[in-house]
Amino acid sequence: MGKVLGLGGVFFRAADPQAVRDWYARVLGFEVTRWGGVVWPHPSVGKTTWNAFSADSDHFAPSVAPYMVNYIVEDLDGLLAKAKAEGAELVGEPMKDDTFGKFAWLMDPAGVKVELWEPSAAPAA
Repeated sequence: MGKVLGLGGVFFRAADPQAVRDWYARVLGFEVTRWGGVVWPHPSVGKTTWNAFSADSDHFAPSVAPYMVNYIVEDLDGLLAKAKAEGAELVGEPMKDDTFGKFAWLMDPAGVKVELWEPSAAPAA
């Protein structure tokens, strides 16, 4: 029987897709291809998580988009320094969780809240 193996992609609409692509390339170092997308091999750390939140959840705030994207990163502190230098809007303060690792949040130019996650060395459930 077939089953889902993990996240295969994130797709969304934007009023100015080229500006959004440029922001992700400049701020987060995305290597955008000629066809406009980015492709990564699945990382050897972390995991892909799927979860549905209640309609009145404020977890995605201040974004009004009905979704948030989580990216697995390495050297979160270095990436945040680069993002700040590029004028990216941070949301709240970075957080460290002894079980899962370090987290930080940005708003992209399309108004989407982006979660950056540097997994801890210890595997999390």
